[in-house]
Formats: sequence, C-alpha cells, structure tokens
Amino acid sequence: MQKFINKIIQFRWFIAIIIPLITIMMASSLKNLEFEGSYRIWFGAESKTLKEYDDFRAIFGNDDAVTIAFKSEDGIFTKEALTSIENITKKLWETEYIARVDSITNYQYVHADEEYPDEILVEDFIEDIDLYTDADLAEKKRIALSQDLIVNKLISADATTTMIVGRMTPKAGDDPEVSFALRDAVVKIIEPEIEKNGFEFHLNGGPIINTAFIEIAQGDGGTFTPAVLIIAMILIYGVFGRVSATLLSIAVVVFTFLIVLSIQVMLGFKLNNFTANIPVFVVAIGVADAMHLLWIYFIARKKGMENYEAIYYSVHKNFLALILTSITTAVGFASLGISAVVPIQTLGIATASAALLAFVLTILFVPALLAIINPKVKVDATHSDKHRGKFSHRYANFIMKYDKLILSLSALIFVVIGVGIFKANVDSNVVKYFKESVPFRADTIFLQENLTGPMSYEVIVDSKVADGIKEPEFLKRVQNFYDALYAKYPEARHISSLMDVVKTFNEVMTGSKTIPDDKNLIAQYLLLYSLSLPQGMEINDRMDIDERLLRVSTSMNMSDSSRDLEMTQWIEDWWKSTPYSADVNGQTLMFAHMQHDVTDTLLESITLAIVIISIIMLFIFRNWRMLPLFIAPNILPIVLVVGVMGWLKIDIDMGVAVAGAIIIGVAVDDTIHFLVKYIEARKRGENLEDAMKYVMSYAGSAIIFTTMVLTTAFLVFIFSDFNPNYHFGIVTASALVIAVLVDLVALPALLSMIDNRKKSLLV
Repeated sequence: MQKFINKIIQFRWFIAIIIPLITIMMASSLKNLEFEGSYRIWFGAESKTLKEYDDFRAIFGNDDAVTIAFKSEDGIFTKEALTSIENITKKLWETEYIARVDSITNYQYVHADEEYPDEILVEDFIEDIDLYTDADLAEKKRIALSQDLIVNKLISADATTTMIVGRMTPKAGDDPEVSFALRDAVVKIIEPEIEKNGFEFHLNGGPIINTAFIEIAQGDGGTFTPAVLIIAMILIYGVFGRVSATLLSIAVVVFTFLIVLSIQVMLGFKLNNFTANIPVFVVAIGVADAMHLLWIYFIARKKGMENYEAIYYSVHKNFLALILTSITTAVGFASLGISAVVPIQTLGIATASAALLAFVLTILFVPALLAIINPKVKVDATHSDKHRGKFSHRYANFIMKYDKLILSLSALIFVVIGVGIFKANVDSNVVKYFKESVPFRADTIFLQENLTGPMSYEVIVDSKVADGIKEPEFLKRVQNFYDALYAKYPEARHISSLMDVVKTFNEVMTGSKTIPDDKNLIAQYLLLYSLSLPQGMEINDRMDIDERLLRVSTSMNMSDSSRDLEMTQWIEDWWKSTPYSADVNGQTLMFAHMQHDVTDTLLESITLAIVIISIIMLFIFRNWRMLPLFIAPNILPIVLVVGVMGWLKIDIDMGVAVAGAIIIGVAVDDTIHFLVKYIEARKRGENLEDAMKYVMSYAGSAIIFTTMVLTTAFLVFIFSDFNPNYHFGIVTASALVIAVLVDLVALPALLSMIDNRKKSLLV
C-alpha cells in the first residue's frame, strides 16, 4: 500500500493532468449524443414479444397512428365542425409518413342508391358540406349513429366528439425523427382550425407518446444533472467548509459520468428515459467515495499529521472499504443487466462500470490533487484517538444501554410493515408512466372519457383454411366473440372487423343486419366493398393474402398490465374452445408483457445482487457468521419500503423495480464502512464501547453525510414527469434513510447483544 501511495504522490502532476485530458478527449464524442424514444427500445433484438409484433405488421401493416380528437358542445354535425374535420382529413392525406386517414367525413358509407334501389353504393359519408341544410345535417347525424363501424370509434354515441385517425406508413414509428416530424406537422395542421373555430384538439398515438418519452428524458437529463451537482456542492461545502474539498469531490463525478456517457456513445447506444439519468447516479456514487476519503484525510490533518502522511493514512484506512463498496455497488447495478427490458439493462451495465471507474478516479485523482494543493488544516486535539467527541461517547452508551429495546422495536416495525409486501401489486401501464400534467396523458384520458378506449388489442383469428374468413360459421363465431367480450369486460369500447362490413351489406340488401348463410354471397359482398373503395383505403390490412386470418381490432379502456394480460389470455382461451384459434397482438400487449418482465427484474436482480454480494463478503472476511450482519441491514430497507407501498396500495412499476437492486448495492456501502471500522477497532483490542466510538468518529459521520448527499440526489427525481423516475426517487431516498438508521442503530444494537464484551464474533 505504501508503494502504491508513493507512486501516486510521485506522479501527482501527471495524474492531475492526464485524467482531465483523457476525459476531455473522450467527451468530444458527446456531440453525437442522441435520444431514443421508440417503443422498440424496451425490447431486445431477440425478444419473442417484439418478433411476434413484427410478424403481425408484416402481414397486416403498421397499426401505429396519430389521432386528433375534439369535442363540440353543439355536436359535430354542424358546418363548422364538419368543415374542420374535412380540412384536417385532406391535409393529413398529404402529410409524409401517413398511409391512410379515417374520419367521419371520408367514412365509406354503404347504402342503396335512391334511384336504383338494387344497386349498392360505397362513398364518402360527407360531401359538399356547404350545400347541406339543417335537415340534411340532422339526417346525417341519424345515419351516423346507426353505423356500428364508427359509433364509439370515430364518433361518440352522443355525437359531440369525433376523432381523425392518420395511419402511418410501415416502420414510420420506429424512427424518433419521424415521430417529431409527424407531431409537428399535425400541430401545424390543426393550428388554423383552433384559430378559426376555437376547438380544443387532443393528440394521441405512437408519435405523440414517442416524443413525450424523448422530451421528458431530455428535460430530466438537462435539469437534474446540474441540479444534483449544485446540491452536492452545497452539501459537501457544508460538511467540510472548504472549496478545495468540494471541487475535488465534484471533479471525480464529472470525470466519471463524462467518460461513461462517452463510452455509451462510442458503443452506439442512445439515451432514453432511464439512461439519461446516469450522471445523477454517478454523482451519488462518486461523491460518497470522495467524501469518505476526504473525511479521514481531514481527521488525520487535524490530529497533526503532515500532508503526505495524512494522504497515506486516509487511503490506507479507506482502501478496503472503498473497493468493497464499489464492487458491491457495481454488483447491485449490474444485476439489472439480466433484465429483458433493454433500457433497464443498459442503465445497470453503464452505471456498474461507473461505480468501478469512480473508485479508480477517487483513489488516484483525489490523493494526487491533495498532494499538490496541500490544504492548510488547523490541528485540533479533540480529534486524537483518545478524544473521540461527546457525541460518539453518548452514541455508544445509548446503543449498549437500549440494545434490546432497539431490536425489539425494529423487529416489531419490520413485521408490521413487512406484512404489506403481501399486499403489494406489480402493475402499471404506458399512460401511467406520465404524470397527469403531461399533455399526452391528459389527451388520453379525454379520449377515454368522451369517445372510445385509447388502448387497442389486435386479435388475429385463424380460420384454419384458405378463404376461411368467408365461411358463415366462422363469421358467426366472430359475432359470438364480440358479444362475449362486451359482456365479460366493460373495458371493451369498440370491436370491428370485416364481419361488420358483411352485416352492413346484408342489411342494405335484405334489411337484416345478420351474417348470410351463403359463403358465395359473403364473398360477393367483400369483393364489391373492396372494388368500391378509393385508393389507400383497401381492406388488405384486415386479412392476410390467403384470406385465412381475420384481424379483429378492439378499442379498450386503459387498464393495468395485469388486467391486460388477463383479458388477452381470456380472449385466446375463448377461441381455443372453438374450432378456431386466435393470438392477441399490438403495442398495448407489448407494454403489458414488458411490465411483466419488470416483475422478473425486481425479483431476479435483487436475488442475484444478494447472492453475489454475500459471496464477495464471505470471500473477503472468511467468516460465515458475518453474512446475516451484511444481508439483514440491506434487505430491511427494501422490505419496509415495499411493505409501505403495499399498505398504501401504491403499484410497483419500473422505477421501483430498478430501485430494488440499486438499494442493495448502495445501502450495503454503509454496512461495509461500519463493519470494516468495527473489525479494525476490535482487532486492535478495543472493547465494544470504544469500538462503537471509533466507528462513529471514523465512519459514522461520513455515512450520515454521504446518505444526505445520496438521498438529496435521488429525491431530485420527484420533479420528473416520468412516473417511474418519480417512484424511483421516492423509494430509493426513503430506503437509504432507513438503511442508515438500520446500520447505525439496529446493527450496532445487534452487535451489542451478541458480543460477549471481550471478543467480537467478527474477529
């Protein structure tokens, strides 16, 4: 160790120059930093869910769309409202990346020719708006509300709300730049209508959610990183009262996150809603390392040591604890690498490498700079080993006097709150990712409350034979499915397929809105409908080329992912009871599966982190009796936080799942610093009381102050509009506060009870 520190001091100027220089050179790549907001980032290249979705799109085309909804208290069957709808419809058709537009004005109305009743016409529902009288508009409203294909889909049942749907070209939604271009184009289209008629338009669909993801990520990254840096600087200055200590600590974290982000860019990664927060995580990790090193350095200087001697003293006393805490923190983050959710996976791996890099920079850069600047420190006799302060003395006496009471109360709190785990629910949905103040969420709620379900399931029904979708028996089963789904789940707001077209044609021809018993007649209806449609509104997105698979689209109210999975399972099981089968697809289901993967992340990553950290601790200290002392204090915060969430009925989402593994990795740092100092004191022959005093003097205060920095850093996330970030901040900050209480109160109380006051079980 002495030779290592001597080399740092010897090459202090080289280290002080080369580390910033390497950082600046690598940071030059950050000019290529990009944000990713496509739904595809949440799934790996080998994802079964993503593959099934791509297969669906290969057959039926892109199900992604941008929607524009508005409400008129006077109803949408006025010349002003219909003119706005017509203008928007026409302009959307001319917009790049839009393949098809559906609205009440260009709805393909199937009806008999008034002059030739035996002829069926398929034409735009609204034409020549200026020529319509009030009576004409009233008749159009009456007819529209009789059309199953559009009621609760394109118009509300009270005819006051409508929606224009712009379906996107294949793969258009995969490119974030396209999402922004489309969003901006739509805004430009509706602005004149807002100025002219004063309608309040509500935007929804893939491009809107993609841009919301990206803009919030950019906002969080651009706001939280400088905010956390400033807060950390204020807190560090408050602890040490020195500009040099503040700048040294901040320099380490700035170098670390710039290097880590640069590596991410070089490897081709783009930032997303989780990885945009890497700098905040690095601040929390790096500051903790630097503060422990500086804390003991200044204690040594106050004890009268010279600069080099104090550097050696601090590095020697901190090296084992710092390397262990860096490894365990890295393990906590790296355990997220097993997640099937790609942003969580990349966050874990990137931040794990940051934890190790922060250790290297701390152990090299901080001593090198201290050797150069040689800060002046006034000698203070109260910092001798024989005078460890009144607080340390009172602390040790309190723990030893009330150890049984402390443990009894801790156990009681643990049991009562821990029961809440059994009430905890792992759930969310893509809309709940955003706070209610985010326009996307507000617009989604508007759509559900006023028109239709904003979520969708694409049910692909296999008739088992070519041309099978024209079989009367098959289509009657589809009708039975409609009825069963509506009856079973009130979330189902609208269901549509080519079956509705067949029924509509049959009603026009026979007056009966039923499915004909003649397959040839059904084929004729579908052929006539197809030939009558204008270009761009074909029906090839409703069936496969062999006419074996039928696409049934369902508009659903927002539900939590567990409910989505329940409903999709019910749908597939329902079809299994028939001669046919069905698979459910679409983006709603994709995100439901992703939330299920988050559940696996929560359980598997925490388990993996605990196992690996336990092995590391056992290998280092070679005492199996220590394992409960390491594990219990770090499981407790997670149990208590999740228990509270269970009691308060707060759903566990991605943010909480990420927090679990991180809490293990970061909270164990306090335990390590405590036990390393405790073992050190006991090995020197000190009794339990003096060992407690030593721990509090050399580690306890630093643990408290680093927890303050960590907690404050993570609490910044409560200002995020991305709810997983918000929940992550609340849960992590709460757990770290609990962790420090456990490590500085419950853990020493446990040591007091099991120690024989002569020889520690850890020695």
